[in-house]
Amino acid sequence: MSPRRKSAPASTYRLQVRAEFDLDAAADVVPYLRDLGVDWAYLSPILQATEGSDHGYDVVDPTRVDASRGGPEGLARFSAAARAAGLGTLVDIVPNHQGVAAPMQNPWWWDVLTFGRASRHAESFDIDWDHGDGRVVLPVLGAELDEVIAAGEVTVAPAGAPFEGETDAAAAVDLDAFGTARYYDLVLPLAPGTEPLHVTSDAAGVRDVLARQHWTLAFWRRDAEVLNYRRFFTVTSLAGVRVELPDVFDASHTEVLRWVREGLVDGLRIDHPDGLADPGGYLDRLAAEATRAAAEGAAAGVAPGADLAPGAPARRPYLAIEKILEPGEQLPGWWTTDGTTGYDALGEIDRVLIDPAGEAPLTDLDTALRGAPQAWAELIATTKREIADTSQAAEVGRLVRTLPESVRAQLGDAVARDALAALLAAFPVYRAYLPAGTEHVAHAATEASTRRPDLSDAIAALAPLAAEAGTEFSRRFMQTTGPVMAKGVEDRAFYRYSRLTSLTEVGGDPAHFAATVADLHEAFARRQAAWPHALTALTTHDTKRSEDTRARLAVLAELPERWAAVLGELRAAASTGDGPLDNLLWQAVVGAWVPGADLGDRLHAYAEKAAREGGVGTTWEDPDASFEARVRGLVDAAVGHARPLVERFVAEIAAPGRSNGLAAKLLQLAGPGVPDVYQGTELWDHSLVDPDNRRLVDIDVRRALLARIDEGWMPEVDDTGAAKLLLVTRALRLRRDRPELFARYAPLPVVGAAREHALAFDRGGVIAVATRLPVGLAARGGWGDTAVLVPTGDWRDELTGAEVSGGLVPLATLLDRYPVALLARV
Repeated sequence: MSPRRKSAPASTYRLQVRAEFDLDAAADVVPYLRDLGVDWAYLSPILQATEGSDHGYDVVDPTRVDASRGGPEGLARFSAAARAAGLGTLVDIVPNHQGVAAPMQNPWWWDVLTFGRASRHAESFDIDWDHGDGRVVLPVLGAELDEVIAAGEVTVAPAGAPFEGETDAAAAVDLDAFGTARYYDLVLPLAPGTEPLHVTSDAAGVRDVLARQHWTLAFWRRDAEVLNYRRFFTVTSLAGVRVELPDVFDASHTEVLRWVREGLVDGLRIDHPDGLADPGGYLDRLAAEATRAAAEGAAAGVAPGADLAPGAPARRPYLAIEKILEPGEQLPGWWTTDGTTGYDALGEIDRVLIDPAGEAPLTDLDTALRGAPQAWAELIATTKREIADTSQAAEVGRLVRTLPESVRAQLGDAVARDALAALLAAFPVYRAYLPAGTEHVAHAATEASTRRPDLSDAIAALAPLAAEAGTEFSRRFMQTTGPVMAKGVEDRAFYRYSRLTSLTEVGGDPAHFAATVADLHEAFARRQAAWPHALTALTTHDTKRSEDTRARLAVLAELPERWAAVLGELRAAASTGDGPLDNLLWQAVVGAWVPGADLGDRLHAYAEKAAREGGVGTTWEDPDASFEARVRGLVDAAVGHARPLVERFVAEIAAPGRSNGLAAKLLQLAGPGVPDVYQGTELWDHSLVDPDNRRLVDIDVRRALLARIDEGWMPEVDDTGAAKLLLVTRALRLRRDRPELFARYAPLPVVGAAREHALAFDRGGVIAVATRLPVGLAARGGWGDTAVLVPTGDWRDELTGAEVSGGLVPLATLLDRYPVALLARV
């Protein structure tokens, strides 16, 4: 019988599981996590993914644990290790899509390509068969089909023909049983009875074979017109799955529910629920099935809950969802979930540490770099429309085809497409959950009509259809608003809007520059009341910049004039010719600057991605060699002749950046919700966007530092990051071992001349006190008479061991060693 574990974690620690760090390696880390104070381990996706995937979100077989990650035996060993250490386990699952880049690795997709509409998995994927004339259209070719065939780049072969190359090693199907077509490394099945007599790349023979398949190949540049299956965002190699169908849900969740039934996991994190046809309905079904599985396991004595009294209701496993909330948006209260994965908390915490006085001068700098003012709302209206017209054009085309025939005939396809793109670009949140959220449709209609009065009649005809619950059109419309938002804002506008790049983070609105202490208290109190078990995050595998990179960049808001001067010197050393991009890249340089052998390579990779995502001087589709040479030149200068200038400025902002980093970490760890520590961030982490933030972590270094801390070492706030580790372990242990001290949320007043530089709150027995705006605090000469009002009683600072009595506690004493304090009632 497994020990009883809590229905919600006190904290989590995210581990990126992959071939290089498999489930057995994760099991080896469990003792360190226990010593650190972690309550639950939180695993990245572990279902079978495309060979070589280091993230796991491209699942190719939902019925088994990824072999390269340790397989089912590895999961069993990890779970046993976690259970023995008293840790729960949370696992990330991906219901929205499957990886189809390598069809022979995905048995479901292979079957669909082989048998077409007659496949037992034909309904598993969201395919518009009519648009493809009964075939799946695969826009993967480097040129038009006739050119590719004429060049001999496609080979067809009968079953059992010799098949050379490394690609077949990862096949999940018996390639000898199928005739095949091959285009470089892409292997596709031939329909029964259509295979050639021998291997050939003869143009006439290849055309004859391809014409008889349930799939057809197309030039990748034509995906906007020919693609006929729903995908994840703009990734054609990730095909949408129809989990809204009961049989598809059952087939795709059998293995996940086995984990719950056998007590291998305690909770599930749901990736991208907004892509689903009915997110709320999916969560209801998942919760019901997971609860049933847990009850079956408990009854058999193999899952948590076996100690429940007879007749007691089964305990629902913990469910967290990757729902991105726009500022002011609330998580649907009727959903069966414990809360989001925490991007909303990230934005709240970051902004209270930013000096509002920096907004005007940094805006002036941004205007000077652009040559004209740039309003955020105008920028995203442009970038979202770009996405709707280009990389989401296939999805917009499907919306047109889904319209009622009378409306489509009335408007005409061209006008309908134009008006739909305008509505999508104006949608203010990721999506609505009809029948709730019709106000978002109304907002989009008003905004779109204002921008395009020539389309007002068409928009007026389309908006009611988008707001009508229960139709295929409204469902698909809501499945399309999210990709337009994500790609238009996060993956385009964020790379063009560089006023202060720490604000361009998932779910954030960079036009909202800073927050007051009162704003943070209000947000924290709301979370405590409504979603006390929601995850809170500062860094994830998807953040654009890690928490300590952002904490350092926040200092620029306190030194805007100094940054303007330094940026001018840096641009004189190297420039792309694009002022806003220069600002973004040089901020990345100083924010992520930690000398190391791989620093140049990391910055080069980031700079190329940033330039192409922004899509101004170069793009992924059409790279501009001369522009990208200037981008590379900027990074070369940063690690070369401009290095002394970079290092001098980093030295100026490093210490206040560390103060911000400790403050942010304390607010997350002590604040309401369930703090998630992303792998390695218990020390300083100055990462940039993926894949930089998914690098392997040196646990041995952290283990050794933790041992020294437990021996009584009180580290300085220095390059080692040990001071952050001290904070993390003390806070996590308190949350795990004394949860009763975190039962409420109450702001505590700070009084005195420097009161704007601190914030404090009481969780019901644990008090957090954090410094904010450290540059301004130093400029005014320190804390002076500033003090925090602490409830009556005896308190102990868990970081320093200092004893504190309730009443008026001077911050000059309390924060003498560290810029944060973590008081626990004695």
